[in-house]
Amino acid sequence: MENADTAEIAKFDRLANHWWDPSGALGALHRINPLRLRYIEQRTNLHHATVLDVGCGGGILSEAMAARGARVTGIDMSVEALAAARHHARTKGIRVDYRQTTVETLAATLSDHYDVVTCMELLEHVPDPGSVIRACSRVVKPGGDFIFATINRNIQSFIFAIVGAEYILRLLPIGSHQYGRLLKPRELRRWGEECRLQLQDVTGLGYNPFTTRYFLTTDTRVNYMAHFKKDH
Repeated sequence: MENADTAEIAKFDRLANHWWDPSGALGALHRINPLRLRYIEQRTNLHHATVLDVGCGGGILSEAMAARGARVTGIDMSVEALAAARHHARTKGIRVDYRQTTVETLAATLSDHYDVVTCMELLEHVPDPGSVIRACSRVVKPGGDFIFATINRNIQSFIFAIVGAEYILRLLPIGSHQYGRLLKPRELRRWGEECRLQLQDVTGLGYNPFTTRYFLTTDTRVNYMAHFKKDH
C-alpha cells in the first residue's frame, strides 16, 4: 500500500488552480519559498546537483532550484498539482522532471542517486513519516544532503500554525494541518539517525503578522527546517 492519504491528496487536487497565484489560497508558499531556497543554498550547492523534491506540489520550490542550475526531479501523488507544475514550467521554459509517485516506490528501484533531497511540508501529511525518511535515505548518495521542513508539535504550534494561520489570519486553507500529525525535531532526528543521517542544523521559520513577513530564526517551536547528511 502506498504511504499516502487519499483525503490529503484530494485536498491538494482541489487547490491545484491556486498553486501559482501569489495572492491566493497558497500564497504563503510563495512568501516562504525565498527563505526555503536561501536555507537550502546555505547548506549545499545546487549548481549542477541532482535534486529530488519529494512532495513537490505545484512545483514552486522545484522551479526555483532548477533556476539555480540544479537537475530537478519533482514527485507528488496529486495529479492536479503535477499538471499545474508541468504547465507553469513549460510557460517559463524551465526543465523539471515531474512524476506521479511516492519516494518509497522510487526507492524500490533507485539507490544512492541524488546529491540533494528536499522534503518540504510533506511529513505532516502522510500516514507514516518514518517511511518517507527511510526512503529518502536510500535514494540520496553517501555524503548527500537532506533538507526537511515541517511543523513542531506543541501548544505554540497549535495556536500559531493551526488556529492563527488557518482560522484567524487565513494564511492557509482551514484544515491544512492535523495537530496529531505534527512532528517534534527530536522525532525527526531519531528517524534520521536510524537511517545513517546525521543532523547538521535545525532552523526555525517565523512570521510577523504586523509586517506580514516571514523570517529565519533560532526559534523552532512552530515551523522549522532541518538539514541532514548521509554517512559515507
